[in-house]
Order: sequence, then C-alpha cells, then structure tokens
Amino acid sequence: QVQLVESGGGLVQPGGWLRLSCAASGSIFNGYAVGWYRQAPGKQRELVAKIGSGGNIYVDSVKGRFTISRDVARNTVYLQMNSLKPEDTGVYYCRGGPGYGDWGQGTQVTVSS
Repeated sequence: QVQLVESGGGLVQPGGWLRLSCAASGSIFNGYAVGWYRQAPGKQRELVAKIGSGGNIYVDSVKGRFTISRDVARNTVYLQMNSLKPEDTGVYYCRGGPGYGDWGQGTQVTVSS
C-alpha cells in the first residue's frame, strides 16, 4: 500500500488560482498513472485530470485551466488550477499506486467571493 498525501487546498476567489500537491510515500510515481479527482457536495466523485504513460487527460470542464504534472525526484504530482470557478469547489483527492487503488485523504478547495 502506498501513502498519498494531498496539500494546497484552501479558499480562493473566483478567477484565482491554487496548486495542489500529491506526495507519495515512496518512488512509485515513475511509470504509474496518477489521477486527481474531486467530489462536490451532494455529487459523485469525478476524475478531473490524470497523468500516465499514455499522456495527460482532463475532464472537459477544466481543459485550458488546469494542468497536471509530476516531479519524479520529489515523488509528487501537482495540479495547477487557474481561473477557478465556484463550480470547482469540492474535496480533491489523488489516486495512484501500482494497482491504481490507493487514495489520499483529500484537500478542500473552496472557490467563493
């Protein structure tokens, strides 16, 4: 089992930005897919962005605003979120590990004026 720890969430005004980090307990990111998911109140958890050997994918609602990247030396995957909107509010989780079955505890993102 791999431990994943998210950080970087917070309260931001519409149009602002945040950078989320997902740090892994070991050298497991190289070659493995890592995804960022979010869960808004009363809604199901959804995939936001994913990075893997086949490239990066994004949900349509964040294309052009969010960027996923990885720093293998730091065992960390980032989610740069620009031009934030109120509908981006939710708890953001990262998912990864050898079987893509490990989850972090989540970090809250609130976009509000």
